Amino acid sequence: MVANQYDFPGIRDRANPLRQFSRWIARRMPKGLYGRSLIIIIAPMVLLQSVVAFVFMERHWQMVTERLSKAVTADIAAIIETIETYPQDAEYEQIARIANESLGLNVAILDPDPFPPPASKPFFSILDDVLRDEITAQIGRPFWIDTVGDSNLLEIRIRLEQPDKVLRIFAKRSQAYASNSHIFLVWMVGTSLVLLLIAILFLRNQIRPIQILAESAERFGKGRQLPNDFRLRGAREVRQASLAFLQMRERIERQMEQRTAMLTGVSHDLRTVLTRFKLQLALDEENAEIRELQNDVDEMQKMLQGYIDFARGESGEEADEIAVSEVLARHENEASLREKAFQVDCPKGLKIRAKPNAFSRLVANLVANAFRHASSLNIAASLDAGWLTLIFDDDGPGIPSEARDDVFKPFVRLDEARNQDEGGTGLGLSIARDIARNHGGDIELDESPKGGLRAIVKLPM
Repeated sequence: MVANQYDFPGIRDRANPLRQFSRWIARRMPKGLYGRSLIIIIAPMVLLQSVVAFVFMERHWQMVTERLSKAVTADIAAIIETIETYPQDAEYEQIARIANESLGLNVAILDPDPFPPPASKPFFSILDDVLRDEITAQIGRPFWIDTVGDSNLLEIRIRLEQPDKVLRIFAKRSQAYASNSHIFLVWMVGTSLVLLLIAILFLRNQIRPIQILAESAERFGKGRQLPNDFRLRGAREVRQASLAFLQMRERIERQMEQRTAMLTGVSHDLRTVLTRFKLQLALDEENAEIRELQNDVDEMQKMLQGYIDFARGESGEEADEIAVSEVLARHENEASLREKAFQVDCPKGLKIRAKPNAFSRLVANLVANAFRHASSLNIAASLDAGWLTLIFDDDGPGIPSEARDDVFKPFVRLDEARNQDEGGTGLGLSIARDIARNHGGDIELDESPKGGLRAIVKLPM
């Protein structure tokens, strides 16, 4: 079976100019609601003005110019006919006087010298085209005209047959051209600009509540406080969306508070029982079984604290400026005590706005996970396009690619790649990802160049 060239997406796109043009337009269209709304207002207005201007130019302006030019040409034709019918030996003073007083034309009879060189034809001039057509149609003699320039006069030269002379005419531009028609265009454009300004101001006032709502939702998603100017305002639909957002926020916060209160109560009861266990074990004679039971009680306390940390999620903590290098440097002593190779690459002045305790716990969990399974850890911090990126590279056994999503699930511990005998509750990575997502970021796992695991943390600044 032979494949058609249009079966391939790339070839199909290249063979469809309309699709390429639409994509080119889509890439250059504004992405914001304010910009797109302005286009919705401006585009029909510009189209309407263009149609009106075209119709005006085609119907009114050109028609008036044709009538005026036709009348001026008819006056010139009458002067030529008078001169050729009643030749005079004088300098045609009477004809010049009558043309000036009655017709508003300044005429003179010149020697039959060659016409001046043709002037450059203007790119857009209704008068030049119309006047040439009328002289050709009514007079039919060799002629030269000059309609270009800032002068208010038109110069026309026509070769006469009897006598062998050249008739030069100066006429006012307004006699042959609808010169005041631009006032209509000025009024049309000026009115459009005023209406557009009013529309921009009104639209900006309507878009502002939507922008504040989007900013508030983003801040809440990052675990930050809402803007001080957030309140129900704007159109009815925007008010409904803002109210729904506030109700959703209250439900989420209430659910988190209930979860934290429940875990706090359970932890209090369990800690009381564990304290009794520890007290009873302390009163018994120490032996191998007692020490094993004490280790089990300590492990249960660690697990209980991990459950509480996972449920609490630092929901009540306020965001603040944090020096990233200082948080990373806190683990140098821990690495020295554990005899682990530890290296940090972080700019000195790099700061992020986040919840201090939550951010410290995120880093601590990832560092502890690496120290538990690897002998060396490298941390690199960088800033790119408003995002903080932390890369944790260790030389441990790593995690298979098919299991990297599972390790973020609560209480999941892997048996193959990461040694389960090392202890832990299976909540370290879950808590770390939960903290990252509460700040509007995320954590991804990949293979490290050191042969172990790479954890990539991305947080908005």
